[in-house]
Amino acid sequence: MMTRPFTTLTRAAVLAGATFLTPLAVSAQEEKTITAVMHSGLRVLDPVITTAHITRNHGYMIYDVLTAVDADFKPQPQMADWEVSEDGLTYTFTLRDGLMFHDGAPVTGADVVASLQRWGKRDSGGQLIFDVTASLEAPDDKTVVWTLSEPFAPLMDVISKQSAVPPFIMPARVAETSPDETITEYVGSGPFVFNEEEYEPGVSVTYEKFDDYVPREGEPSWMAGGKVVNVDKVVWTTMPDNVTAINALTNGEIDYLEQVQIDLLPILEASPDVVVEMRDPLGYVTIGRPNHLHPPFDNKLVRQAALAALDQESMLATMQGDPEYYNVCGAIFGCATPLGDESGSEIVTGGADPEKAKALLEEAGYDGTPIVLMAPTDVVSLVNQPVVAAQALREAGFEVDLQSMDWQTVVQRRAQQLPPAEGGWNMFFTNWMVPEISDPLINVMVNGRGDDAWFGWPTDEEIEAMRSEFVAATDAETQKEIAVRIQEHVLDNVNYIMMGEYLIPQARSTKIENMIPSPVPVFWNMTKAD
Repeated sequence: MMTRPFTTLTRAAVLAGATFLTPLAVSAQEEKTITAVMHSGLRVLDPVITTAHITRNHGYMIYDVLTAVDADFKPQPQMADWEVSEDGLTYTFTLRDGLMFHDGAPVTGADVVASLQRWGKRDSGGQLIFDVTASLEAPDDKTVVWTLSEPFAPLMDVISKQSAVPPFIMPARVAETSPDETITEYVGSGPFVFNEEEYEPGVSVTYEKFDDYVPREGEPSWMAGGKVVNVDKVVWTTMPDNVTAINALTNGEIDYLEQVQIDLLPILEASPDVVVEMRDPLGYVTIGRPNHLHPPFDNKLVRQAALAALDQESMLATMQGDPEYYNVCGAIFGCATPLGDESGSEIVTGGADPEKAKALLEEAGYDGTPIVLMAPTDVVSLVNQPVVAAQALREAGFEVDLQSMDWQTVVQRRAQQLPPAEGGWNMFFTNWMVPEISDPLINVMVNGRGDDAWFGWPTDEEIEAMRSEFVAATDAETQKEIAVRIQEHVLDNVNYIMMGEYLIPQARSTKIENMIPSPVPVFWNMTKAD
């Protein structure tokens, strides 16, 4: 962790003309509110239909999960304990006492079953589990029995993952919403309640402490352990300009800034009461995703041309500036992970080759069809990639239609399969935490199930066969061998374009303490001093 000292978060309250404090005034004065500027505004509220990080963060505020990985990547009980039969085919989950939805209804096994079924239709790893699911039932209100037709050894790892997409538990009536439609009711059983009346899409969202939440016993570790809320409210407010957000932090107007632009760090160095730190040493990867459904990226040669046109070093240097905060890396599962391997990655790590790109375009018969490249303007870690890519692609012979929009518009538009000329798209860039892409079951970008795959929708039977091999593998050596084959296939087929790894710091007031050092920012456990 990198920690530097920075400015005091001050707060003044002025009482004019009052000779005494009423009980209501005392209550208002004592109310603890944490105001945070997240990396993006929140518009999509359904954490199952999108992998957007801001929606995932929202999910953890108001929902809970059956099990969760701790900081050692080990699944731990959260809403439920579990047992596995000796043959590895039956998983029995027992809900713990005290689980209650925000509307006062108890959480039941039927809620869990409906939530898992909806999640399983959308999630990359969940789809594989349900391929071998014989039944998923709730014999009573406290019990869920998941029976498989064949063993699926990584089942607990998949349902315990912290991101992309966690199986959040919702009331059955909500979870019965089609996985192709967005939910319209936001009732969870998590530590915070979503205040729908104060919600301004893309601008502000308010969460209030759920007084009836019963934390699990144990020390918090990532998404596992006790989720104890020590504040009354958390407010996420949107400030697209990082300078404005930094000034708000140093002036005491906000308490937490999720992402700090690297070249603006010196502004904070004179501020002794603000802390800048790294959430996770593994950091993030940035990637380009082509749309496999529509021309020109429905042609493998054109995708290969785009891969040849782009250069990690140029992209990362523009994003971060300081080499301390980025790493040229061609491993699609992350360079520092157990499955990390850079086989075949020279084309993205060795510098751009515009002449090779031009030759591939000529071979493909590229007709100059403009590429609609979506360019978000309001997320620190995403504003540069499309601009750099557009220039590189043009130099390689592509026609590029760079379309600017905010990130939440990208999130909504990338889910549309319309042709680019009718409001669709050809390419966008996004970022993932390294733990989200670290194996073939979690990494949604290696899903090759066509319309059931992640945005971009590649139909890739070869990679699906390899993912099934990975599930069946009984030892780490075999899994690594399969992962290397997937690595080589992705770089040849260009399912997506790996553009390297980077770190991004966060900043908080020194009045905020006990923030869990998790890759996902969470607001339980933390305290705020007066």
